[in-house]
Amino acid sequence: MNRFHFRRIALCLIAAPLALGLAACGEKKNDEAAPISSEPVAPIAAPAGKSWTEMVEKTSEGGYRLGNPEAPIKLIEFAALSCSHCAEFAKESFADLRDSYIASGRVSYELRYFMLNPYDVPASLLTTCGSTEAVIPLSEQFWAWQPNMFQNVQALGEDKLKAIGAMSPPQQIPAVAQAAGMTEFFASRGISRDQANACLADSAKAKALADQTEAATKQFNITGTPTFVLNGSNVGSMRWEELKTRLQQAGAR
Repeated sequence: MNRFHFRRIALCLIAAPLALGLAACGEKKNDEAAPISSEPVAPIAAPAGKSWTEMVEKTSEGGYRLGNPEAPIKLIEFAALSCSHCAEFAKESFADLRDSYIASGRVSYELRYFMLNPYDVPASLLTTCGSTEAVIPLSEQFWAWQPNMFQNVQALGEDKLKAIGAMSPPQQIPAVAQAAGMTEFFASRGISRDQANACLADSAKAKALADQTEAATKQFNITGTPTFVLNGSNVGSMRWEELKTRLQQAGAR
């Protein structure tokens, strides 16, 4: 499927049932072996006066990396803001991942958005609308708020959803954001209405999100979220306790 066709289909799915929000979001395993180190990796000090947990940069692949860019253990999470399993993982993992692993300089964490459905397009555009440093915290907050999004959409009713689905893509993206309550959510976190409208109208960035999703599918065989890539190996989807074991086996112990 070419990238333009993918984006068109993704944006037109809004008229589908609410259950779409959970599509391809779950406990999918993968057969690739996780990296294993016989020796523990020693903690790596951050530059003087800095903390690895405060160092964020956008990567050339469109992700957002937190921590030591030269960390020997590199964790990538492919995630969707509409994915309930991603929300569960964020709740159970992030504080421990940040304070016990990223802070040590041994592990870097990169968040890459994966478009599961039309809710992810405006959500990702708005989450990345502000500063680079705000992206990961806003993602964590959005996942905590996520049940409200589904309640808002469900309350719209079938007729309103179909009306949004019949819109052209440039109209549909802001309409989804408004109907799902996203615009209000981000306005309460410093993204003004005018700023949000400008980000939602950024068709080039929306296309880039679709391109990144297609690239992830081809490069790492990502088909659902959350999916984790550890030092280049797709280790599948799992809960935090299992992923923590994988990090320790890779040397973060």
